[in-house]
Amino acid sequence: MQQSTASPSVSPCAVNAPNALSLRVDLPATTRSMAIRFDVPRGSILGVQGPSGVGKTTMLRMIADLDRHQGSVHLGDQAHTDLSGPAWRRHVMYVDTNAGWWADTVADHFDPLDEIKPLMDRVDLSAELLTRQPQTLSTGERQRMALIRALVRKPVFLLLDEPTSALDEETTLWVEMLLFDARTNGTGMVIVTHDAAQSARLADQTYIMRRA
Repeated sequence: MQQSTASPSVSPCAVNAPNALSLRVDLPATTRSMAIRFDVPRGSILGVQGPSGVGKTTMLRMIADLDRHQGSVHLGDQAHTDLSGPAWRRHVMYVDTNAGWWADTVADHFDPLDEIKPLMDRVDLSAELLTRQPQTLSTGERQRMALIRALVRKPVFLLLDEPTSALDEETTLWVEMLLFDARTNGTGMVIVTHDAAQSARLADQTYIMRRA
C-alpha cells in the first residue's frame, strides 16, 4: 500500500477546515494481527481487507475509541486521548454492521427530516420507512439508514464496517455513489470490505491486514 507522508500541523479546533486533516493510526500487534500503521488524508478513502478473524472490526472499534488499546490515533495534531469518547466519535464516526436503534420509530432518530429524504431516495428507500419501528426494517434497510444517519452528522472521518454486505449489486452501486459524494465534500473514510472489486472501485489506497 502507498502511505501518505504528509505531516499536518493543524489546530485541533480546526476540524471543519476542508482537506486540512489526516487520520493517523498506529496500533500495536495483537494475538491476531500484525501491527497496523496508516495515514488517511481527509477527503480520501482507505479500503481495508484481510482474512476472516484477523481483527478488522476490532481495528475500527479501536480507532473509534470504543475498544481499549495501547496504540495511538490522531486526527491532525489531536490524539484520541485528548477528547472524551463521545467527543472523538463526533469527528471520527464508526458505523457498525448492526448499528443501534433505540427510539420508537426510524424518524425519531433524525432531526430535521428534510435533509435525509433526498439521501433515502438515492439509495432506494421510501419515505414511508420513517414511520416504521426500527425492528421491522430489513438488514439492508437498516444498513442504509445507519449510513445516512452518519452522513448527516458530517463527521471528519467515517469508519465503515462492510457497509453494503446485505445489499444487491445495483443498490451497492447507489450506496457507493453516495460515498463518493461524501468524499468529494471532504469526508475521509476507512472502509472494511471483503469485496476486492469494491475496494478497487472506492479506495484511493488499500491496506491488507496480516495475521500475527
